[in-house]
Amino acid sequence: MTTSVESEYKFYSARSVDDIPEGKRIFIEVKDFLIVILNIEGKFYAIEDMCTHDYCSLGDGELEGYEIVCLCHGARFDVRDGKVLSMPAVKDVASFPLRITDGNLEIGIESK
Repeated sequence: MTTSVESEYKFYSARSVDDIPEGKRIFIEVKDFLIVILNIEGKFYAIEDMCTHDYCSLGDGELEGYEIVCLCHGARFDVRDGKVLSMPAVKDVASFPLRITDGNLEIGIESK
C-alpha cells in the first residue's frame, strides 16, 4: 500500500542494499540531483551531495554519528533529515526518502 508521503514521490532504483555495507556511502545522480546515500548502523539515509554554504561536495565529509561535516568550511548537517546544525551554512540540504524493494534501495524524488 502506498502512503500519502510516498505518493508525492517518484521512486528510482538506486543500488542493491548489499552495495552499501554498514559505515559506507555511495554517490549517485538522479534527475539532476547529486546524492550521497549512507548506511549508518544498518539504516540508510540520503541527502544532496552539495553543501548549501559554498557548494562543496558534502558526502566526502567526516561522519560523526548522524552528523556530516563539510570538508570546505566545517558546516554540519544531520544526515537523517538534512537539517543544518552549524554555521557557516544556514540552509538545510535536501534529504530524500528511501525504501527497500526486493533487496534494492529506491530513492524518492518529489513529483512535480
